Amino acid sequence: MNKEMIVTSNGHQTMVAILEDDLVTEVFVERERQRGVVGNVYKGRVSKVLPGMQSAFVDIGLERDGFLYVSDVVDTIEEFDRLESGDDEDEPEERGGKSDAANQPKIEELLKDGQEVIVQVAKEPLGTKGARLTSHVTMAGRFLVFMPTVDHIGVSRKIESREERSRLRGIVRTFREKNGFTGGVIIRTATEGRPEQDLVDDLTSFQKIWGEVRQRAENVRPPAVIYREQGLVTKLLRDLLTEDFIAIRIDDKEEYQRVVEMVGRVMPALAPRVTLYDKPFPIFEEYGVQDEIEKALKSKVWLKSGGYIVINQTEALVAIDVNTGRYVGKKNGRLEDTIVKTNIEAVKEIVRQVRLRDLGGIIVLDFIDMEEKKNRQKVFQAMELELKRDRSPSKALQVSDFGLIIITRKRVKQSLERVLTEPCPYCSGSGVIKSTSTIVFEILDEVYGGYEVLSDSRPLLTTDHPANVRTLAWWRTYGPSRVVYLQLGHDHQAYENTNFRRLLANAISWAAGKGTEARPSKARK
Repeated sequence: MNKEMIVTSNGHQTMVAILEDDLVTEVFVERERQRGVVGNVYKGRVSKVLPGMQSAFVDIGLERDGFLYVSDVVDTIEEFDRLESGDDEDEPEERGGKSDAANQPKIEELLKDGQEVIVQVAKEPLGTKGARLTSHVTMAGRFLVFMPTVDHIGVSRKIESREERSRLRGIVRTFREKNGFTGGVIIRTATEGRPEQDLVDDLTSFQKIWGEVRQRAENVRPPAVIYREQGLVTKLLRDLLTEDFIAIRIDDKEEYQRVVEMVGRVMPALAPRVTLYDKPFPIFEEYGVQDEIEKALKSKVWLKSGGYIVINQTEALVAIDVNTGRYVGKKNGRLEDTIVKTNIEAVKEIVRQVRLRDLGGIIVLDFIDMEEKKNRQKVFQAMELELKRDRSPSKALQVSDFGLIIITRKRVKQSLERVLTEPCPYCSGSGVIKSTSTIVFEILDEVYGGYEVLSDSRPLLTTDHPANVRTLAWWRTYGPSRVVYLQLGHDHQAYENTNFRRLLANAISWAAGKGTEARPSKARK
């Protein structure tokens, strides 16, 4: 599989797109004033301990306090599993937390209100929720992951050779003994076959950074950030760069220089693949990224066959529905075959859209109903195969009785839609507004609800804008006969009642150009 990385930066915003076989599969956005906080280390202060939820709120200086579960204070196993450490040889004998929940300390025994703590952000603030925190700090390098709160050397499961695993462990142990290095280390997959100096460089960097973090933590008052994660492009190159990338295209000279320097240091063979884009045409439009972003902000996505999927994102879950659309199958084909083909095609597009939009949490997939069990299993297996392309941890479950597939996908940051959009100020994000007829009836109810009879000296409406002519004509014909209407030019007068003014203004605005299509019965005299 061929990959490309497209980078656009203007000093205020950096966007990165990952292409796989010429298809946009992931988009990352970082804004200078809205940088992500995942990976940042803070010196915070416990603001509230909640024994009933076995968690605590910690003030780290963000808009909302972060929350810290008791398992993120005492349990280290989850971190090792996440980072693919995989050797039983050197694992600690005692592992609190999930292995022995009865003996796990309670949150009120570990933390007190007002206590100062060092925490790292594990998950971005999402919606009304604050950031999720952990007391087990991790710092990722190109070849190693440093965990200062544990004492363990782990090796990625993907490094299968016992000789190579032993060699890499030996390098780390030797450095620890010579330099008084403390803390745990996870040896990443990218380290396989690398020379000793690459590991030593990462270890030296970790030792220096952690020393600075500890010194800063002693000198600052909470809440304060004491370590900030690297920039977007550097972080992606550190985590994603492999031989699969055939090109890295960048439209900013400063960013280009930084990338060339980093790639030349960690993977010199790929340095010639880094190119500076200097055409006047925007780089995202040149490579079709902008069109894919625009499509990702819409709910309906068309398939090549003529079918389509509909994606609805809510607070609780994401619902995805599959439809045949314009696809009617082959002339002499069976309905079942048409459905299966549409569902298989939808599987690939669904996984791509999930990655592109960065959807997380619970994702419910409603495929077109299939009668044959083997076809349902075929679609499910195709889904599992496609999910292997996704870097985010996910699990799929088939609900046979309903023809559904449910996916749980780890959510670390805001989805693309939440990053690039904001709720509509008119409908508050609901996607609907009241119809013209509904608003007019509400105005009539307000008029009959006890308002004083208006006189010439207290005008209800003062405008001669052409857009309001039809609405005024409708009101004169069907409205209360005792209401007086004046048109006094462009100087708009204040209305007597705020609520009535709002309703009437909405009615005039929405009815403009629509005539009198929906007329209620003639108003009472």
